[in-house]
Amino acid sequence: MNEQLPQTVEHTAVTDEMAPVANLPVHVISAEPATVSQPLAGHAPPASSSAEPARGPAPEADQRDPYAITAFADIIDRSQHAAMARLTMGLSPSALMQAYMDWAVHIANRPGKRLQLVDKALRKSRRLMQYAATYALRSDGAQPCITPLPQDRRFDGEDWQKWPFNVIYQSFLLNQQWWHNATTGLRGVSKQHEKMVEFMSRQVLDMASPSNFLFTNPEIMRRTAETGGRNLVNGFQNLIEDLERKQAGKKPAGTERFVVGRDVAVTPGKVVYRNRLIELIEYAPATAQVRSEPVLIVPAWIMKYYILDLSPHNSMVKYLTEQGFTVYMISWKNPDADDRDLGMDDYLSLGVMAAFDRITDIMPDRKVHGVGYCLGGTLLSIAAAAMARDHDDRLQSLTLLAAQTDFTEAGELMLFINESQLAFLEDMMWEQGFLDTTQMAGAFQMLRSNDLVWSYSTRAYLMGEREPMTDLMAWNADATRMPYRMHSEYLRKLFLNNDLAEGRYVVGDKPVSLGDIRVPIFAVGTQRDHVAPWRSTYKIHRLTETEVTYLLTTGGHNAGIVSEPNHRRRSYQVTTTPADARHIDPDTWAGMAPTREGSWWEEWSAWLSARSGGWVAPPGMAGGYHSFDDAPGRYVLQP
Repeated sequence: MNEQLPQTVEHTAVTDEMAPVANLPVHVISAEPATVSQPLAGHAPPASSSAEPARGPAPEADQRDPYAITAFADIIDRSQHAAMARLTMGLSPSALMQAYMDWAVHIANRPGKRLQLVDKALRKSRRLMQYAATYALRSDGAQPCITPLPQDRRFDGEDWQKWPFNVIYQSFLLNQQWWHNATTGLRGVSKQHEKMVEFMSRQVLDMASPSNFLFTNPEIMRRTAETGGRNLVNGFQNLIEDLERKQAGKKPAGTERFVVGRDVAVTPGKVVYRNRLIELIEYAPATAQVRSEPVLIVPAWIMKYYILDLSPHNSMVKYLTEQGFTVYMISWKNPDADDRDLGMDDYLSLGVMAAFDRITDIMPDRKVHGVGYCLGGTLLSIAAAAMARDHDDRLQSLTLLAAQTDFTEAGELMLFINESQLAFLEDMMWEQGFLDTTQMAGAFQMLRSNDLVWSYSTRAYLMGEREPMTDLMAWNADATRMPYRMHSEYLRKLFLNNDLAEGRYVVGDKPVSLGDIRVPIFAVGTQRDHVAPWRSTYKIHRLTETEVTYLLTTGGHNAGIVSEPNHRRRSYQVTTTPADARHIDPDTWAGMAPTREGSWWEEWSAWLSARSGGWVAPPGMAGGYHSFDDAPGRYVLQP
């Protein structure tokens, strides 16, 4: 099938004077129009006197900056930022400096706060000395003077409760608590700056944790004694292997056991549509009859789609087909420098709406259950609002999996969303045309540095142990890029300006409103989500005027969604709120919603079935249209 792909061409009039710099970025420079004195009709111009000649308006060229200088200056600034970004992992030094200066100036002008911190330091030192003295006299009766946070498991082992390591980790935790007190609660500091300073201070302290070093970690010392130092040799070999793989652009060790199309993403299906941005996969039916309405899954383009089609035992796609649903999946292209100008409107038109159109061709007169995961859910909600505005009734229901529609409480990612940071990030992407996989991975690793950086380094390089690779970990290492224009637009329109929640997001020259959505919504949040905190996803109740079933499951952003039946230690809370019900705040909801054991997939499948029509014969693959490759297709295999 030959398809005409949309082209985006910008036409710029270039004069002969501008030709040498025609390929430089164009900046429109506003200037007041020049006025030129003209002699009145029938009157001759006045004769010039011998005195100083009259000074008329300056020529127009002198009233504006030269084009070449402006363009060249812009290139210099952007290039400098791009070069600096490689050293700072994409973090803007200006943004960090503003935050620390805000904090430093205010704490310097608060002698009472400084006195309070001195008092805290003295009292913490006294508590530590009392603990050490009590332990020396009566070890079985010495109660720790501070306990780690519930999510901090660095000091859980028995070896940490023995002298001197108990005093070492207690001292570290007291110091960590003191710095939290020093960086928070300072009147006058902006909320974002306070959170940035606290976050960055926590990163530095985590780096200096006694669990990260050989001679202050009793578990590593014991392993070294038991193995005669073999663990350190193995750790050094692991370090060299990781550095070599990173230098060669290879995936982490162990990922070779999870090959896409062989070990993961193996549910049978066909690519039934392809354009420059997506492949649409239709999965083969697994039952003699299927539900009349198909399911369209829109994953985030920040990840490869097959997180929802991992191994056969935990594949959401396979589970849905076994429940009698016809499933379609969008597989996003991994963009490169040639795709730098793809924007959010392209992801909507060439992505979600193109998939709807092809499904309508294959299964005419059928409504569709829309399912969006993470950023794909945000895009699907935009599409649903636009469809409702335009009286397009092809949507049967809307499911949002860990997807945000209001970004005012978007977690710690919001710490680095401000004008200074975005300008710096845009300059970095401007040079290469996309946000690279390593840059994106680094941002997410910072949010969970204890688990993804320091705990991994301790185990792999000091304990000499490789954590067994899983299909989910292998998928996480299969990162994607994001186009320059799209990434800039969604950070500004969604994260920075919150246009979608506030009714300013424009689709087709007109804004859309989530309040126009009338189809039932099933929204899923996860308890330990660092990317889309569940209280943020819960806001769908306030933004829509339709029936909302909200489910909160155990787990994190990824593992909580991949929650197949028979998964151990899984539970969830769920309620359905009618369209006309009064609003309940998230914490009150969490205290009253009943808890159920097991996988939320079964709850969701029952919800979909109750909102589906009868059973029908499975549609022919591609509906008689030409199909392309077998699943998983080509785009998911792009490096």
